[in-house]
Amino acid sequence: MENLHIVFWLLKDVGWCMIWKPLGLTMIVPTLAIAVVIAWRTRHLASELAHNLAIVLWISANSYWMISEFFGFDTVQFGHGITGKHLALIPFTLGLLVLAYYYLVQKPRESRGTQVATL
Repeated sequence: MENLHIVFWLLKDVGWCMIWKPLGLTMIVPTLAIAVVIAWRTRHLASELAHNLAIVLWISANSYWMISEFFGFDTVQFGHGITGKHLALIPFTLGLLVLAYYYLVQKPRESRGTQVATL
């Protein structure tokens, strides 16, 4: 499933690069769906879940950015110099926050738990 996920992701990005809207737009659904399934399947492992959620958010941001370019609102100003493309920073930032939480909070807790268990 993970290998097929990469194929869909690459097809989506090829569609974006070549401005083949039908391919790019169609590939959002299987790429994102498989990413969500992978995250769900790894939900019991904090490290895997954090990274896979970050990937779901990355694909979401990437797909939104592609859509904004395809439909021409990537350069539309929403105020204070923020354009349609800049709104992709929301899911990108959420993905970074998920990883920051894992590395700054969750992983140190796991490490302390392992140290206590071995004493």
